[in-house]
Amino acid sequence: MTIRALDGDDFASVLALNEQAVQQLSPMTRNQLCAYLAMATIALVAEADGRVAAFALAFEPATTYGSINYRWHAERFDDFLYLDRIAVSPDFRRRGIASELYDEMERLAAAHGRMVCEVNSNPPNVESLRFHSLRGYRRLGYLVQADGHETVMLEKPL
Repeated sequence: MTIRALDGDDFASVLALNEQAVQQLSPMTRNQLCAYLAMATIALVAEADGRVAAFALAFEPATTYGSINYRWHAERFDDFLYLDRIAVSPDFRRRGIASELYDEMERLAAAHGRMVCEVNSNPPNVESLRFHSLRGYRRLGYLVQADGHETVMLEKPL
């Protein structure tokens, strides 16, 4: 497996992966992906068996990224790396790809002192909550959105 920077040739694969995980993430169009890449501090893909097996996007503070979850962290911390979304193809799950992507993201986030993210808690994303707990992420609080969707905000000091 290879982890590398996301580029324009990856758009179709990244959008397909995002769509497969849309219940845990949020919808993303090609135009949105282009805009996110212009703001993202880190945009990575993991390649395995000649295919894009996973992707991840992360943002530093002081961007114009409009995510309510990102803003929640920005209101509380001066410095952080916010992992906005990560998706692994169902064909490549349980092969350590998410762990390797997180290892790289956390290495890059170390200069910020912490990596932060959010995980759906209502409805719960049990697998993701367990994964983050095993990696040393701790709960900071909850955010309930207008539609009743609830997320738990997580932090890992680095």
